[in-house]
This record gives sequence, C-alpha cells and structure tokens, in this order.
Amino acid sequence: MAAAKWEGVFPAVTTKFKPNEDLDHAAMERHFAFQIDSGVHALLTCGSLGEASTLSFDEKLEVTKTALRVADGRVPVLVNVSETRTLTACRFAEQAHELGVQGLMVMPSVLYAADAREARDNLRTIAQAAQLPIMVYNNPVSYKVDLTPDDFKELADCEWIVAIKESTDNVRRITDLRNAVGQRYQLFMGVDDLSFEGLAVGADGLLAGLVVAFPKETVALYKLMKAKRWDEALALYQWFMPLMHLDVSNKLVQNLKLVETLAGVGNENVRRPRQPLQGAERERVTAIVQRALAHRPDVSALF
Repeated sequence: MAAAKWEGVFPAVTTKFKPNEDLDHAAMERHFAFQIDSGVHALLTCGSLGEASTLSFDEKLEVTKTALRVADGRVPVLVNVSETRTLTACRFAEQAHELGVQGLMVMPSVLYAADAREARDNLRTIAQAAQLPIMVYNNPVSYKVDLTPDDFKELADCEWIVAIKESTDNVRRITDLRNAVGQRYQLFMGVDDLSFEGLAVGADGLLAGLVVAFPKETVALYKLMKAKRWDEALALYQWFMPLMHLDVSNKLVQNLKLVETLAGVGNENVRRPRQPLQGAERERVTAIVQRALAHRPDVSALF
C-alpha cells in the first residue's frame, strides 16, 4: 500500500542552467538547499516551471539526483512525469524509483489531449509501473485534459494515487472534490494566486511557484492559514498577490527566473526557444518585484 500523507509547501523548483544552456548542478545545489533551509516540506523537480519540455529523459534524472543528494532525507523529493508516450513515462517512473525518489507528480497526458477514459488508464498504467505514491497534476487550462471529481472517484481504487495538484483555476473544485471523495486524496492548490482561497476551503498544501524566490513567505502563509490566523494571512497574501500573478502566465518561467534574480537567489538562464524578458515586459516585472522587496514583511516575527 502507498503510505504517503503529503501536506505543506511543495516548491516546483526551477532548473538551473549555465549561459551555454548546460545543466548547472552547483547552482541547483545552492537553490535546493536554500528552499529546504527556508522550511519547505518537499521538492518537486522537472515540472512546467522546471522547463521539463526542454530536458532530455536523462537530464531529468540528473536534476533529480541532485535534489536527492541535497535533500538527504530531510524532505521528500518528487519528480514530474511528463512524457508523450505512456511506455516512456513508465520507463521514466521506474528509473526514478530506482534513484530513490519518494513520489511522482504525473500529468494525465502531454501534447495529446486525452479523453477521461484514456487519461485514467494512463495514470493507472504509470502507477503500476512506478509503485510509488503519485500526485496527479490536473491542469486543463494548460494541458486540455480535465479529470473531474467523478473521475477521481473512479481512480480511488488505485492505491498509488494519493494526491491531486488542483490547477483548474476554479477554487470550487477543492470543495467538489472533498464532497465527492472525502479525505481519499491529499489536495494541493496548484495556482499561486488562489493559495489563500484553496487553503481556506480545505486544501492540504500548496504546489507553488513564487516559493522559488520567497520560500519563507510562502511557508508563513501556509502556517497562518492552518492556524486560522486569517487576518495575518490575508495581509501577507495581499502583499504577495502581485508577485503570485506572475506565475499565471505563458511566460511563468522567464517571469519567475527574473524574480529569483532580483531577489538574489537565482539567475535568468533559460533554454531556447525561451529567452529572458526584455523591454516593457521586463520593466513591468521588475517594478512589481522592486515594490514587493521594498515592502517585504518580516515573517520571522510571525512564529
């Protein structure tokens, strides 16, 4: 039986590159350690924010090895599974298991917009191959596949599926899932600028983006919400919101890597066809980050 009860703040960490686009493992080691030292509850490698679409099969395993080495058992390490073919996804999941990851996040399909029957079967097949706890990444906005609460009722007999990253951009879905499946799955809000709302209606955690630059603030928001310190949580959320909007964008990678750079915890190196922001886009994001840094709350005083 899959024994995993995930909760808290899980950063979708960025993948660090050198200027020539090679993997920068030293930069990743520093950044993963920074996340863990700041109090996050897990690491999620090679997601959309981690530029999975530009990484080879072997590179994704290499990034995950680095995360496992840095974590050293202090927090779980999960890796995203985002292959175009189910058999390739199974092979990747098996090799990730051999590396020692504590779980997987699995997209129902990539590129091909599967129907619900195909998506459910895809998940069951990968789960059986992986033999690891799985968080399902449900993001119909970006990936055109929506698994509904009824679909998750049908998947409830698959012991390896333990959690859902809820990214429909519809906060009602958290309550609909609870009503449909009770506590069968841990629910994670996967849309940064719905974090307060998701946690308020019962999400177990955040699969977050802006945490890559502001982990202490993200963990503080989670803790305040769990402690039902609503007024303090709302004040922090209101400060955070302009930054969080940057996660909900086709250019979330460039946005957040610029945020990391301005916050002094990363660099802007991306893999083409992505390129760092320029012109008015860059000026807009820079202004948002500078305002946030100028009014950054002291969250260390909250706990």
